[in-house]
Amino acid sequence: MFNRYIALGDSASIDLYPALDAGEIDIAVALERRTSAGQVASIGAASLLYQNSEAHWPDFGGEDLVTLSPGIELQNLAQDGATIGDVFGEQLPMVEEGDDPVLVTLTIGGNDLLSAFSNRPRRTLLERIEHDIEEAYDFLVETLRGRFPQGTYVLTTVYDPSDRSGKIPGVFEDAGPLPLEVLDRLNAHIRRLASGTPRAVLADVYAHFLGHGVTAEEADRWYWRRSLIEPNALGASEVRRVWLDALRAAGALDE
Repeated sequence: MFNRYIALGDSASIDLYPALDAGEIDIAVALERRTSAGQVASIGAASLLYQNSEAHWPDFGGEDLVTLSPGIELQNLAQDGATIGDVFGEQLPMVEEGDDPVLVTLTIGGNDLLSAFSNRPRRTLLERIEHDIEEAYDFLVETLRGRFPQGTYVLTTVYDPSDRSGKIPGVFEDAGPLPLEVLDRLNAHIRRLASGTPRAVLADVYAHFLGHGVTAEEADRWYWRRSLIEPNALGASEVRRVWLDALRAAGALDE
């Protein structure tokens, strides 16, 4: 059982885009894209893992942390557009370290890759940047282990809305196909890190989401129709599903 759940990372964990997709958001938030501007439905991946929305997902009744770890507290610090540097600079300073049984989910790396590609670097430079991202990811996980020695860390692979096409409408369309080999290497690195790190759990969202991006009919997509790099309401639930399945497979919900 866990007594705290800390969600770190980027928009794959937040409520904003799933709530926009579901139309359950104050108009001020919709206009300003700031969750502090009004009410936002708690239907992002981290919120659903913490406490399921019975109105939206009745099949997940009782499949949440408030049921499986009674008394657990949520601290969702994930931010729209966050990079690894943002986790270090803005999110971790808000977390109280300790040796209590903490659950941490981490969704990070996608914005680091997009930021690197936005400048269209030469391939050799892009490979060095990718290596730096991997090193930063490693250091982040080691920092988490130092702050929460009894924690469980869910490392989440980065999804591919292009479904292996390298093309996402509205994302660097004039720059040619996205360099998927760089994404592949980062995800392979995350998988190796999860398998070799004590108390780490792999949540392979990349594999689970393939086929639900640009190649799918809109009703079968797990990405928000207005920005295909963000999860829609169903996508958020599917991220939550992968987390639950990974934690169960690791026996982390039976402790």
